[in-house]
Amino acid sequence: MATARKLAVLAIGGNSLIKDKDHERVSDQFAVTRETCRHITHMLEQGWNVVVTHGNGPQVGFILRRCELSLAELHPVPLDSIGADTQGSIGYMIQQSLTNEFARAGLDYRPVTVVTQVLVDRDDPAFQNPSKPIGSFMDEATAHRHAEQEGWQVREDAGRGWRRVVASPQPRQIVELDAIRSLVREGFVVVAVGGGGIPVIRNGQGELQGVAAVIDKDYASALLAADLGADLFIISTAVDGVYLDFGKPGQQKIDRLTLDQARRYLEEGQFPAGSMGPKIEAACRFLEQGGREAVITQPDDLAEALAGRAGTRILS
Repeated sequence: MATARKLAVLAIGGNSLIKDKDHERVSDQFAVTRETCRHITHMLEQGWNVVVTHGNGPQVGFILRRCELSLAELHPVPLDSIGADTQGSIGYMIQQSLTNEFARAGLDYRPVTVVTQVLVDRDDPAFQNPSKPIGSFMDEATAHRHAEQEGWQVREDAGRGWRRVVASPQPRQIVELDAIRSLVREGFVVVAVGGGGIPVIRNGQGELQGVAAVIDKDYASALLAADLGADLFIISTAVDGVYLDFGKPGQQKIDRLTLDQARRYLEEGQFPAGSMGPKIEAACRFLEQGGREAVITQPDDLAEALAGRAGTRILS
């Protein structure tokens, strides 16, 4: 059912599928996914088509921990393969939940997940300075043993122990873009670029090859939104919008920002790298590549944010 409906790319955080430490099971994640998919269904009822992207940080961490616990019996799983695993498992939850919601709402839509590779530059400076912690905390001796035996980069993490660190290179090209674009044109609700995409490089023979890295989910989602010519880029996160002086007594929520204002606040340090910074940067990149509007909001406020009554809008 190909249509000319407006297109939104909706980026869902991997952490947003887990309420707290007591609700980490797959059944708990399914429950949260079902609720999120109700909001996505409401978007379709309002005239949007939606491409869904998602994070996978906690889920990757769970798989890495299982690998660590089973090393005496089973081979370790490479990080790029773990990314593919989580794209499939989270995509499955979203597909099933959307299918059921569409049936309840009487909507003739079909969801589909595309296991997505994202090309990065093998000479990206991030590979020279790995900074993204993954996996469990370890003591120093265990960390150095992993470094020697498996070639891990390891680093002490703020007095809490040692962890493996990997590069976080910039996304350059979405390998399956043409397939995603074709599915969108045919009216499918596509789930893609999970976890920022599976990072791949071109080796010396020009072939694709997976690498142990983590691409920022919001950066890859912004690239996808720009490449698809999306009308709207939405980042769904744990807070109800963007704040100035966040966490301070005089914090102030911003309902609307221009691209220039967002860039200025970023330069002033209003949005730290470990929290809102990458989301603002991703929104700016989308706008700078031709997008018109980005929204940062929390999942429960999606409908209100689309109506301009919630979240923070960033305009070109």
